[in-house]
Amino acid sequence: MTHVLKFGGTSLADAKKITFVSKIIEEKSKIKKTAVVLSAPATITNSLEKVIQLSLIKDKNYKKEIENIKNKFYTIVQDIYKNNKKFLLKKIIKKINHEILFLKNTSKNIYLLNQCSDYIFAQVISRGEILSTQIMKNILFTKGHSVKLINPVKNILAEGNILDSYVNISKSIRKIQKINFLKNSIILMPGFIAGNKKKELVLLGRNGSDYSAAILSACIKSKLCEIWTDVDGILTCDPKIVPNAKIIKKISYKNIMEISNLGAKVLHPKTIYPLEKFNIPCYIKNTFNKNFIGTKISNYKNKKIKNIYPNIAYIEDINIFIIKTLNPKNINKIYKNLLKINKKNSIILFLSINLIHIPSINVYFKEKNFKKIDFIIKNLIFNKEKIYKKKIYKKISIISIIQNKLNKKRIIQNLNQILYDLNIKTMFDLQNFSNNSISLIIKSKYQNQIINLLHEKIINNYKIIQIFLFGIGGIGKTLIKQIHREKISLKKKNIVIKICLISNSNKILFQKNGIKINTWKKKFNTITTKYLKEKFLINKIKKIIKKNNFINPSIVDCTSSNELSKKYLYFIKNKFNIITANKKFNTGNMIDYKNIRKKTYTNNKKFFYETNVGGGLPIIQTIQNLKQTGDKLISFKGILSGSLSFIFGKLEEKILFSDAIKQAKKKGLTEPDPREDLSGLDVARKLLIIAREFGYSLELKDIKIKKILPQLCNSNINIQKFLQETKNFNRYFLKKIKIAKKNCKKIKFIGKISNTGKCTVQLEEVDIKDPLYEIKNGENALSFYTKYYQPMPLVIRGYGAGKKVTASGVLSDLLKTVV
Repeated sequence: MTHVLKFGGTSLADAKKITFVSKIIEEKSKIKKTAVVLSAPATITNSLEKVIQLSLIKDKNYKKEIENIKNKFYTIVQDIYKNNKKFLLKKIIKKINHEILFLKNTSKNIYLLNQCSDYIFAQVISRGEILSTQIMKNILFTKGHSVKLINPVKNILAEGNILDSYVNISKSIRKIQKINFLKNSIILMPGFIAGNKKKELVLLGRNGSDYSAAILSACIKSKLCEIWTDVDGILTCDPKIVPNAKIIKKISYKNIMEISNLGAKVLHPKTIYPLEKFNIPCYIKNTFNKNFIGTKISNYKNKKIKNIYPNIAYIEDINIFIIKTLNPKNINKIYKNLLKINKKNSIILFLSINLIHIPSINVYFKEKNFKKIDFIIKNLIFNKEKIYKKKIYKKISIISIIQNKLNKKRIIQNLNQILYDLNIKTMFDLQNFSNNSISLIIKSKYQNQIINLLHEKIINNYKIIQIFLFGIGGIGKTLIKQIHREKISLKKKNIVIKICLISNSNKILFQKNGIKINTWKKKFNTITTKYLKEKFLINKIKKIIKKNNFINPSIVDCTSSNELSKKYLYFIKNKFNIITANKKFNTGNMIDYKNIRKKTYTNNKKFFYETNVGGGLPIIQTIQNLKQTGDKLISFKGILSGSLSFIFGKLEEKILFSDAIKQAKKKGLTEPDPREDLSGLDVARKLLIIAREFGYSLELKDIKIKKILPQLCNSNINIQKFLQETKNFNRYFLKKIKIAKKNCKKIKFIGKISNTGKCTVQLEEVDIKDPLYEIKNGENALSFYTKYYQPMPLVIRGYGAGKKVTASGVLSDLLKTVV
């Protein structure tokens, strides 16, 4: 039982790696008879091509490039042998010198004649593979192994273009089978090379060494082919675009062919053909992680590989030529002509026909073939057939998703959602006849972004939330901490939160792919303040939104900014969700209040504001649920201020009013200026929001506020002075508490809504039967008397103040955007 190993250029880049590869070969040869195909060491083929290019333009630097090649090979063999086996070092140095002499003579002729035939080009470019094989032969021989070298020029028969030949497998099998292989010998063969019927050296084109390994596998009836490279296997996507691409452990030859044809840089279709034909399983393995199983490619039946990941492939920077004609009969003629032309030239990627309205053909091709395609259409087709119109689109990408038994409905839904969120339109529909793939054609500038999002949504199956966070006071900072703390548990639920922007009143920190939460403060503090006015700041954010496309982005407003709230409609129109703890918008004018709800519906966006009333308590959701089930409000009353709940609770404990305010402020329950809490305006805003949720068309001026304090405070004095002046109200509140207690009641600051929509905010005495009687220490309590909830009200009670509960309410709203 024989198996074939192929090692690519990165696996053979230097002495250390070549030695490591030799050990893998030895280990494999102890288990099974082993044949090995080798590429040139990394960069050597490019250097050889450069020698030819410099020689052709009569640049004498070609000599330096030859010296560089020689030195690289010298370094490799000297490092391998060091002080040992000097006679073997001399032997391999002699072979290197022989090849370098060939290079010098050949490049000199190219320089003098100013021409290089395909035959000469192939001779020069293949020196790397030939030397790789000689070096490996010496190493294995040194270790006592019997080595049989196959000359591919004599034994692998190829046909067609000298630089991109196809192997005649049946004839090559007959030639290889005539070779007498010793039982324990290791077979070595340089990749990328074959011979034609004239016994000339020819090349096997792109991924030629992989093709050589597949051909050798077929010729020696190998039971297994292993392609050793620098990655762990076939990935779900190009790791240069998606760094966290996953390994596909199993894949069918049918799917790998499709992936390859649709642009993935995996096995070339001509490599796949002999392996599939002769039913030889192939493993893609990592030389530098040799114990990892890698990707197995085989003639799997669909049932056996039902649950593997899809693959995302792409072809970038292509052009599309559209040929239109008024006569439908011409279309088939033009199509057949193009197929014939392409069979000879291989310059067209895809052709698609559209027979609806004006019949047309879309010709997809790489930029490098533009002149050829243009010439063909102008001279061979345009003059013969009556073409109505022709148009060209440049810098286009084809993105494809490939998987066995692809769930096309789900993929299309995800694609449409991504394109809708990013406001990107597809250019054309590329009809894939396979049931295993679906393709999308877009402008190349959107390619990487769409690929990343497709990978997140389809392969990782992540629900993505991108945050623009405004306000990094207590709530904002706490929210960041909570997101960081819940990162792992959210990921287990396939939810990924990326904070893309953090802003306060004069700074912006923006990173499109997400700010690292553990270092955000340090980065934020290094930003120099350029935008001192809030309007300038918002204009800067508008520019960021216009310049970039985001998927499921959310504005998170943890400020009390009126200016920012005015931009909510702009954000909704630009496909942003709004999550706000800021009550300014929902207590603004009624026209905007109604308009934003229409806009969120038409733009399929979310506007959540649960924390506008009751911090983290589910007030808004409860009201909306009541309305949806046909319930109606009879009356409402509630304690809506956590700070005032705490303060009046402390008064019941015989703590002075001035001390209670200081304690509330110290705990972070009040606004930075406690006068805002004591004014009753915050409670009035919350009451207005509740009333509007129940359908009452009210403005803030319609809410009647009875002041808490017996006299107005001087608003011009600073906070510290005000806190000192609160001592003047201690006696007043001690007296009120004493009277209420005498009547077996307690004083609470309450918001009320009648069945007519009348709203009042005032201090009120409540008795023991009232659901608000025991509320204190920062708790909120809301009692709803409705058509369904009477005579016993629906009561919601809990902590309604503090940065932790409010931040958790904001986070809860954020998570609703991916439900």
